[in-house]
Amino acid sequence: MQSMTLQEIAQAVDGTLTFGGEIRVDEISTDTRKIRGGSLYLALKGERFDGHDFISKAIEAGARAVVSDRPVECSCPVIQVPDTRLALGTLAAYYRQKFSLLTVGVTGSVGKTSTKEMIAAVLAQGFCVHKTQGNFNNDIGLPMTLFGLEPQHTAAVIEMGMSALGEISYLSQLAKPDLAVITNVGVSHLENLGSRENILKAKLEILDGMSPNSKIVLNADNDMLQSVRDSLGERAVWFGIEQKDGFVFAEHIEEDGDKTRFDFVCGGERYPAMVPAVGIHNVYNALAGFTVGMFSGIAPEKIVAAIGEYQNSGLRQSVREYDGIKVIADCYNASPDSMQSALSVIRTISCSGKRYAVLGDMLELGECSGEMHYKVGKLAAKAGLSGLLCYGEEAKQIARGALEAGFDLTESCTSLQEAVNWLHRVLRPGDAVILKASRGMHLESVIESAFEKAGGQ
Repeated sequence: MQSMTLQEIAQAVDGTLTFGGEIRVDEISTDTRKIRGGSLYLALKGERFDGHDFISKAIEAGARAVVSDRPVECSCPVIQVPDTRLALGTLAAYYRQKFSLLTVGVTGSVGKTSTKEMIAAVLAQGFCVHKTQGNFNNDIGLPMTLFGLEPQHTAAVIEMGMSALGEISYLSQLAKPDLAVITNVGVSHLENLGSRENILKAKLEILDGMSPNSKIVLNADNDMLQSVRDSLGERAVWFGIEQKDGFVFAEHIEEDGDKTRFDFVCGGERYPAMVPAVGIHNVYNALAGFTVGMFSGIAPEKIVAAIGEYQNSGLRQSVREYDGIKVIADCYNASPDSMQSALSVIRTISCSGKRYAVLGDMLELGECSGEMHYKVGKLAAKAGLSGLLCYGEEAKQIARGALEAGFDLTESCTSLQEAVNWLHRVLRPGDAVILKASRGMHLESVIESAFEKAGGQ
């Protein structure tokens, strides 16, 4: 982060500074465990904590100044504001405006992070790229992402998540995207939003921080996005696989071992491409990356090369081998759409042995949860598996769906240790297994206990 004076910060957030206006800070911190010298500690209040309780600790750790929503007696300067969370966003928006750079906003029910990573890889062919790290995509994480901007950056890829209406509108107005991408509209957060129509409305809020002439990149194969084709008009840029009337589409899709080969077709030209991952969802991610790259002036040959070197990050369908067993970790989030993608991956991934799946609860589905888990079970029954373990209370409906579809190689459990025991019992060298559930189910702990602690490579 470029340094700013306390006086500048106080003016930006309309706060009252006690003293020390010329003091400079070069980092904003909301976590006392990560404070270093030169930091401004911003005390946030959450449901289970109050950062104001840790102000003394922040100063001891080296914080140069504090942002608070109440008077504070301390030896360092204090900027007092009505609401520290809003001040964080206001300051991030102010800091963002210091930079002239191409900014791409990414949202969607499924595939936000993978698409963000692919777009960043593509833009790196012609820009110095800053991107959202991890899951910093909410009203705290996105401002912290913006504070990571430096003078050398010429592009930023900013992920935006939400769980309620109004959230993406706020984030978009902080980031001010030049281009936006909506990967799809599914059923994630249905519990909070009530309908897919409301989910669509929430995703389209990404337009609120954009100029009227800016473009939004959309998946033409998604039924909900198609419903706004007429209203968006020429503002929308479409990609697809089934729909071939947009800016770019993919065809001749073939899975080759752990890779997916296909052709981009754009403007009458054909560009053979490869993604080093399996699953049709990765082709959609690549189409979004191709579209953003083309509209950003990257040559198509460079786009194809960047996509060919793409790597999944974190807990999102990373593939590792432990003692000859191929393990696909997809433990970050889960919805019916991403479950279907996961089953497609395990059905087609290359292995010399058998294929298995551990499917856990999909959270935040509201009243439709039972029905949606049941439908996933029906899909799992057709995925060519040699065994299915359903982990969690909601996942019992996955088991019911699979069993009623005639797949009797189905078991259920409610503890992580039971899942570990099942994996040890059924897996043999040459086999492949995918583990998929919402982040709150902590399936990565199963992988750690079953494989990593056992000394696999």
